[in-house]
Amino acid sequence: MDNSLYRCCTLCPRQCGANRVNGETGFCGETADLRIAAMLPHFGEEPCLVGKHGSGTVFFTGCSCGCFFCQNYQLSQQHVGKIFSLEEFLTALRELIAKGVHNINFVTPDHFWPHIAAACRQLRDEGYDIPFLWNCSGYSNAELVPEQAKLIDVFMPDFKYALPELAETCMGDREYPRIAFAAIERMVDGTGFLRPWDASGEILATHGTIVRHLVLPGQLENSIRTLDILYEHFGPGLPLSIMSQFQPMPECERLGLFTSKIKPDIYEKVLAHAQELGFYRLFAQVGGGDDSFAPDFTSDNPFGNNNVKR
Repeated sequence: MDNSLYRCCTLCPRQCGANRVNGETGFCGETADLRIAAMLPHFGEEPCLVGKHGSGTVFFTGCSCGCFFCQNYQLSQQHVGKIFSLEEFLTALRELIAKGVHNINFVTPDHFWPHIAAACRQLRDEGYDIPFLWNCSGYSNAELVPEQAKLIDVFMPDFKYALPELAETCMGDREYPRIAFAAIERMVDGTGFLRPWDASGEILATHGTIVRHLVLPGQLENSIRTLDILYEHFGPGLPLSIMSQFQPMPECERLGLFTSKIKPDIYEKVLAHAQELGFYRLFAQVGGGDDSFAPDFTSDNPFGNNNVKR
């Protein structure tokens, strides 16, 4: 494995320059030791990525985006997880594939790209043709995307914030809208739109890009502007997943921000705007979130009995 990218780390837009090989932690909070909190068949993704046997999901520890309300705060803020060597990682991936999952889903992967790249190449060399998914915050280094697109089959970026001031409040970088859009643009350039498209989940998607957006409490303007930007640049054919699963996390209470769930009428307004714009490849999350969207990664079964299809 080439670990040179860890020596003066610029894997994410924070460009912190940490020598993670020497044990320094980057902005992500991680060294060059690969840390993973869970690897399991997961049924909480969009139907066309889950199928009957689930998405083989790898939850990495650490995060360079750093939203204070993160539902996986145990990973992004508390750094729950276990260190894996590259060989241990590969063994665990092979075991996950043997369970019949339909894809390998790398969650919050940017800061461990060298490990992921090495693992993907090795699995391809061994003849595995399972799709690889890049499940990210959208806060990605656009310069790396073309290289990632040589190995990654499906990109699943968030577009969290269209308003710079909201990005500044939530994750400390008002440049998020520009940075995320640049990355998403390259993801679409590299893979096209998610395909094949089947909202029912009967046919599984294997290639392309789908953009996710989480509606936040009291932030209707942000969601409307997000949809407008995506429509203006990609048109109504862009696959979208509009999520209503927000739940207040501990840091929300401490800061006194986003302390309630999404009001159904606000979510309906966002969904209606997407439909008015003409988006026709659209996943809606009616009914909001429940406890399955607040996993406990200190448990052997992080999602409890709630790891069910969404």
